[in-house]
Amino acid sequence: LLIRTFLFEPFNIPSGSMKPTLEVGDYLFVYKPAYGFSRYSFPLGMAPIEGRVWAGDKEPQRGDVIVFKLPTNPSIDYIKRVIGLPGDTIQVTEGQLYINRRKVPRTMVGLKKIEENGYSMTMTEYIETLPGGVMHRIYEEADDRPLDNTGEYVVPEGHYFAMGDNRDNSQDSRVTSLVGYIPLENIVGRASFLFFSTNGYASLAEFWKWPWTVRYNRLFQPIGPVRGDAE
Repeated sequence: LLIRTFLFEPFNIPSGSMKPTLEVGDYLFVYKPAYGFSRYSFPLGMAPIEGRVWAGDKEPQRGDVIVFKLPTNPSIDYIKRVIGLPGDTIQVTEGQLYINRRKVPRTMVGLKKIEENGYSMTMTEYIETLPGGVMHRIYEEADDRPLDNTGEYVVPEGHYFAMGDNRDNSQDSRVTSLVGYIPLENIVGRASFLFFSTNGYASLAEFWKWPWTVRYNRLFQPIGPVRGDAE
């Protein structure tokens, strides 16, 4: 209980909204002290804490992958990538991300065939470089999907704007009725590293299949963003 509350808490990934960074069946540890502690750092969110404590100058950085309590339903945990900081202006136009009215550069990697919700589809993989030089991979199904053209979002003080890396298959801060701006208080911690990953092709009873369902190449992989040259 002490380790889960004050150091690392395990989570698993049930959806593909963070592909290609995170796959369905990934199990990861979230580092709880990354931004200090709030009441949501504790079981059931029952700790009598206002805001965050022991945070010092530690705040979420652009590009961090965070786990947070859904603002519209704090009983649900979400995992997304921090895109906008307090005071930022965020917009998506024709699938292209703009931060403070500057287009965020992306470089095409190639086409990827993936399974999404039981269907096979082709995605375009890009490397996106956020302001500050954080580089990460994203998937785009196309540039004309429902969340590919938005109005401007102005991130309030004490809040953050987060998006999934699987841009056309993610309910994130672009959906204000569900997620919207994320209060700092709601952030549980920063996703740290994968400790297990399974493709899900074997049930718990089919123990003889277990060795062939583990994604060994994903074990103990860090999740943190790659920082390149500043833009």
